[in-house]
Amino acid sequence: MGWRLLTQDEGLALVPRGQLGDLRDYHRHRYRQGVPEGIRDLPPGVALPLESNLAFMNGVSFTKGCYIGQELTARTHHMGVIRKRLFPVQLSGPLPASGITPGTTVLMESGQVAGKYRAGQGDVGLALLRSEKIRGPLHIRTSESGQVAVTVSVPDWWPMATK
Repeated sequence: MGWRLLTQDEGLALVPRGQLGDLRDYHRHRYRQGVPEGIRDLPPGVALPLESNLAFMNGVSFTKGCYIGQELTARTHHMGVIRKRLFPVQLSGPLPASGITPGTTVLMESGQVAGKYRAGQGDVGLALLRSEKIRGPLHIRTSESGQVAVTVSVPDWWPMATK
């Protein structure tokens, strides 16, 4: 994800060649890297830690004591089968002015459901997709009877076993 520096004064002087960034640029970067943040990307009661790749970011402990969902999370981890993951996606085609609605179905060319769009900004975002369905052409149907192509990527920072 790179570095972020929060400071009250003189921040750029502390880092050689530092640049003042825009919050939209930060969100576009993290969406491209597949890094979820907050309840928009990780809705409470819906997002599962392993499907959201939180174990890749050391956001899940398999040794600490009790937490909600610990049994399911540990069982899924030790079985080694995670059928869906939160993937970074690139959208292309005419986007609706209001953007893609979170929860919109992502479809395969055959019309089969591949998963759901979770959140995004402009032409980048995150989608919870079945891992075996990410290779083929995917799309989202828009309310204007159009189609938006969905291209899935697997971030370089993910462990090799998941690629």
